[in-house]
Amino acid sequence: MPDSSPQTSTPPVKKDEQAFEPVEIPLRDPWLAAFLALLLPGLGHYYQGRLKKAVLYFVTIMTIFCTGVYLAGSSEVGWGRCVYVSFRMGDQRLHFLCQMWVGLPVLPAVLQYLHDSSGHQPLWGSSFMAPPLISAEPRDPQDLAPPFTVHTLNKRLHRYFDLGTVYTMMAGLLNLLVIFDAFAGPVIFESGSTSEEEARRGGDEAAAA
Repeated sequence: MPDSSPQTSTPPVKKDEQAFEPVEIPLRDPWLAAFLALLLPGLGHYYQGRLKKAVLYFVTIMTIFCTGVYLAGSSEVGWGRCVYVSFRMGDQRLHFLCQMWVGLPVLPAVLQYLHDSSGHQPLWGSSFMAPPLISAEPRDPQDLAPPFTVHTLNKRLHRYFDLGTVYTMMAGLLNLLVIFDAFAGPVIFESGSTSEEEARRGGDEAAAA
């Protein structure tokens, strides 16, 4: 006797024309790439042959960093005054823990810190990335000459000191992501949408019923 139960038709599920094949990206030595990315934004990707990303990261991060250095400075107080190393009482510059990930561009701040710790005047005869004074010097009680105190820097640069700090911190944190990308490579997603997988699973269940 023929089966009179209604037949369930399963619509054909279209498959991808080409099967998913993982794309291999030559990361070379990931540890060396991460170290180079730490030295300079995009340098690790240049080492890996990922030239477009290298240019993109270098231009973007260095533009942000240099903008911050420009904003937090002037010919009067010196340039790049928001980027400096200081762990003294009364001036715990924790912002540098974010800025330092830019790499070599903050090296002058480290050299100025080491030079200042020895009791010497700022390097290169300028206050570029030099740590400010904790208090005004006895010979300059009104704080009229560089390297100035933090209070004077904020007073003369107004909001641009804080704005430059934010820009340079942002550049450092962005390069931290770039370092990770140079080490681990990009995230690769498998082709095929979730809706296609659900349709295929629903068709299999209907056929089994």
